[in-house]
Amino acid sequence: MCFAFDARPPELPRDLALPPIAGGAGAEVLELSSEDGTRFSAAIAESSEGRGPGVLIFPDVRGLYPFYMELAERFALAGHDAIAIDYFGRTAGLGPRDEDFDYMPHVAETRVDQVQADAGAAIGALRERTGGPAIVSVGFCLGGLHSFLAGASPQLDPAGVIGFYGLLDGSRYGIEGPLQRAADIRCPVLGLFGGADEAIPVEQVGEFDSRLAEAGVEHELHVYPGAPHSFFDKRAGEHAEASEDAWRRVLAFLDQRGAN
Repeated sequence: MCFAFDARPPELPRDLALPPIAGGAGAEVLELSSEDGTRFSAAIAESSEGRGPGVLIFPDVRGLYPFYMELAERFALAGHDAIAIDYFGRTAGLGPRDEDFDYMPHVAETRVDQVQADAGAAIGALRERTGGPAIVSVGFCLGGLHSFLAGASPQLDPAGVIGFYGLLDGSRYGIEGPLQRAADIRCPVLGLFGGADEAIPVEQVGEFDSRLAEAGVEHELHVYPGAPHSFFDKRAGEHAEASEDAWRRVLAFLDQRGAN
């Protein structure tokens, strides 16, 4: 498990946030259809002033729960239309997910091709609502793994991929992870990791860096010394500086993708 259920995304740096939409109702929950007919849930937040690429959010192992719905709103306040997806339409029906959701049996049933098919449907819905062609994915933990792997998908073809403490070795899920697929990634990469993250050793981040460099993939991997897994949490005051810096790096990355 990553964040506590009542965790909240850190606030945007004040100089990077747009004024909130008057009377705005926050993220809207949608019911979408994947290419195999599966119905699944997503949450969309539209910006009052779209000024860059849209954002596709891959949640952690619990799927679509309040943290990621609020995170979509944060991106909208930064000028980026955003959509967060749920992974479990095939095995658990529609979300969002609550605190009692027993997610791990459903995580075991997920497949990369199905997650990417759902992501493709979400991208289509975001583009239909907002008209923005460029998409950057951002994911957390398991979602970070899926975000990095999205960069190797010709079907999704994102403008860039971002992973917060994204799992790099997919062996625990019986798949090739970003470490194994580094040479297949087709777009710029931003990776943000905690130096005290027991799930992702710093040495593994260094290996990912080396493989991306060998493959000629434009990338930036940043490690925050002393930060644990899931440091990007408003309640974790001791990691507020890391969270603000992460926001700035993410939004700069998005701005660069919008300029390309």
